[in-house]
Amino acid sequence: MASPEILATEEAAVEAAPKKADGEDSKGTDKGAGFTGTYRLLVRGKNINENTLLATDYLNHFNEIIMLLEMVPSMTDCFEDCQEWQPKSYADHFRDSCFSDAELAILAYESAPANYRQAFDATVDQMNRLIADSLPRIKALIDAGEEGPLQLGVEGVTRKLQSFVDVASSIINGNMDTLDQTQIDKVMND
Repeated sequence: MASPEILATEEAAVEAAPKKADGEDSKGTDKGAGFTGTYRLLVRGKNINENTLLATDYLNHFNEIIMLLEMVPSMTDCFEDCQEWQPKSYADHFRDSCFSDAELAILAYESAPANYRQAFDATVDQMNRLIADSLPRIKALIDAGEEGPLQLGVEGVTRKLQSFVDVASSIINGNMDTLDQTQIDKVMND
């Protein structure tokens, strides 16, 4: 439930927002369903993109596993921390974070334009799948006890993960609004 302050601000923003016919805002952009236009006003000056209504802070969740994986070749005990890492929804990440505008980030995400949110969610799904598929292979490389293959295996996974983080960042920043199979294949085959 949104706080009374956010609800009051939403109402004020709706009243103050310039309107055009057919659900367009002053820039001629379709505001979509819900409070997309309102949230665009509310996120101004926050670490949430005004256009996409998404926040890069969520990517810290994936940067954490990348960092942990990068330590595995030199400190295999770190693999236990990798195994403890779990996928986390956008909302759960912000609920568990110290992000100053966590509640606003969650509400804005729920009103994010579908083209950005769908591409973003698809990218997150790909990252979660890559991590889940890679951990057993990395464990097998650790058990084999050969440093070279372990280093190469971890580097391959972290490089792909970082590529997906870069794609997600582009979506968040409004530089990309689709993620098609060709893009996924390119990242996975690099």
